[in-house]
Amino acid sequence: MAKTRHTHDGDGRERRSGTGAAIAPPDLPAAPAPAASALAAPAPPGAAHAPHAKLGPREYERELRRLQIELVKAQEWVRTQGLKIVVVFEGRDAAGKGGTIKRITESLNPRWVRVVALPTPTERERTQWYFQRYVAHLPAAGEIVLFDRSWYNRAGVERVMGFCTEEEYQEFLRSCPEFERMLVRSGILLVKYWFSVGDAEQERRFQARVNDPTKRWKLSPMDLESRARWVDYSRAKDEMFAHTDIKQAPWHVVNADDKPRARLNCISHLLSLVPYEDLTPEPVVLPPRQPDGGYVRPPITDQTFVPEAY
Repeated sequence: MAKTRHTHDGDGRERRSGTGAAIAPPDLPAAPAPAASALAAPAPPGAAHAPHAKLGPREYERELRRLQIELVKAQEWVRTQGLKIVVVFEGRDAAGKGGTIKRITESLNPRWVRVVALPTPTERERTQWYFQRYVAHLPAAGEIVLFDRSWYNRAGVERVMGFCTEEEYQEFLRSCPEFERMLVRSGILLVKYWFSVGDAEQERRFQARVNDPTKRWKLSPMDLESRARWVDYSRAKDEMFAHTDIKQAPWHVVNADDKPRARLNCISHLLSLVPYEDLTPEPVVLPPRQPDGGYVRPPITDQTFVPEAY
């Protein structure tokens, strides 16, 4: 089967403080042209959180489906080529990181993609080298690992809430860039996303979680504290970017005030970083079923069925 090379880009923005090569224009497979209001041109780098016309559900689902098909192709390429990918998702609470991760993974083979969302470190882990418990989750050949929050906890919640000492914090700022350069030199593709959400939109999402029993678990004490310490978290994020927005692993900022657009932009951009070839297998022909050969199914009454409540 002929191989087709795909090289993609997302929204085309360079929204970071560090330096790095610009990414090529998008080359995703052609899709039906959306309505003019659906996928408006992205705002320039200085115009964060610029308003867009609302993305309609049909346009969103169509684009998401197209991108998820490309994710399947990319995963097969990563698997067969033995590549190793780490994607870090950081950002404000309720910025939409978890929803984006779900849309990335829901169509992928779970044997080759993992989501890592670590709980509070144990007493033993607190005595380890800070990066040690994260290293244990790094990918082997052919794997993609998505960190739903990561080692950057030290530069965010631990810094703001006083869970680490000043010496530990300063050591993190010194060692994190070297740690990440080491990962890149080892052959890992390290991608870092910061989901940026405005104060008013975060408040709206927090209120939605308060009113929805299925989402109330998302409001942890740390989330509530982050709401009260908005400016402190902003300063911590700025300091983190100043030290860790490096050429080998730059930060990519996702404007997340509009969740559907944020998901599409993030997935499209992630695809742009993995030049892959289409290894989709040819359609298979199902073999005929085996003749019953006199097989008789045991009585249904011998089995315990789930009650049909619906």
